[in-house]
Amino acid sequence: MVFAQQSSSIRPATPLDPNRIRADFPILARHVRSGAPLAYLDSTATSQKPQQVLDAMDAYYRLQNANIHRGIHTLAEESTAAYESARARVAGFIGARDPRELIYTRNTTESINLVAQSWGRANLRPGDLIVLTEMEHHSNIVPWQMIAAQTGARIGWITVTEDGLLDLDSYARLLEQHPKIVGFAHMSNVLGTINPAREMIRLAHAAGALTVVDAAQSVPHFPVNVAELDADFYAFSSHKMCGPTGIGILYGKESLLEAMPPFLGGGDMIKRVQFDSFVPNELPHKFEAGTPAIAEAIGLGAAVDYLAEIGMDKVAAHEHALTDYALERLEEIPGVWVFGPEAVHKGGVASFKVDDIHAHDIAQVLDEYGIAVRAGHHCAMPLHEKFGIQSTARASFYLYTTFDEIDQLVEGIYKVKELFS
Repeated sequence: MVFAQQSSSIRPATPLDPNRIRADFPILARHVRSGAPLAYLDSTATSQKPQQVLDAMDAYYRLQNANIHRGIHTLAEESTAAYESARARVAGFIGARDPRELIYTRNTTESINLVAQSWGRANLRPGDLIVLTEMEHHSNIVPWQMIAAQTGARIGWITVTEDGLLDLDSYARLLEQHPKIVGFAHMSNVLGTINPAREMIRLAHAAGALTVVDAAQSVPHFPVNVAELDADFYAFSSHKMCGPTGIGILYGKESLLEAMPPFLGGGDMIKRVQFDSFVPNELPHKFEAGTPAIAEAIGLGAAVDYLAEIGMDKVAAHEHALTDYALERLEEIPGVWVFGPEAVHKGGVASFKVDDIHAHDIAQVLDEYGIAVRAGHHCAMPLHEKFGIQSTARASFYLYTTFDEIDQLVEGIYKVKELFS
């Protein structure tokens, strides 16, 4: 039989009290399976939602529900004000200069597709180079493969080193070919690697390229300022940052968005329509066709308020302490292999293998003990292929994660090993 060893790892101090924060999240009080307390370690896939977000969305539907931008009655005016107020608060949260530079989308995936199909169709020509990294989520690969097929552009890849960092020498070689656009994740959803976004953007601009940053894993987890980064396009999702599903943000520099053709056609994205032509609306409405996710935008605004009140610097410090502790504890277990760089270079993600046990089996056994982790290729099949594996189990952490839950994970992995020994 396999037994867990007493940990010698020291729990570092963090600026947050996760037990106090957990009181805001009703779902974290749940027990699952055979009465085991829930240890939710899947926040990279989607975060849980605090009561403050649930209350804001409930209040909208109970007291304000109306369509926006079109009506002049009280409910329409209140709904419009709440919807646009949320946009302004999100803009402040990421350091955007003007709320008009924020486009509401359904998620990060739609945001990147918007850039690929609108900017890409207008600007890419046969032979033009698109630069991506080997650690990208499918959402920052497939849209560019699609537009490359449509336009005749080609894709070059920044390689990933064995320790899970980007090979910036390969990036420099690709920039010598004068690409049109560079796409990369600010933080990898598999490796946890936090990439040097500001430097990568600076180098891309020096080579004449624009940049599109997949920020799905950065905005929820550490302070971000798009103006300081000088990002051209920056995409992220509400549901990974304590907000609801079904809404995301595309930040784009005003001059770029103004020059891009509309992405979808229909109501509210037009200023004028005739039988033979139309004139698109002003930013940001130019890219927001049809009735939007109003309640979800209000929920995202409440999530931003919640995170801002806690302080993103504190969230980042807490997650770093958790990650450092988790990596130490996982390294204690024989047969566990954790992917990605050292804790100093990564966020709150630990993707791992256990002996030759399939990741789905690991996740299923852990679930019997109330431990929720992800299993699979995490929408990053090329990256897994690069490392010669089909799948990994992934534990991910957030502001409500505790050191006790990491200890639960370690105990659970020993139980997995015992079952399959």
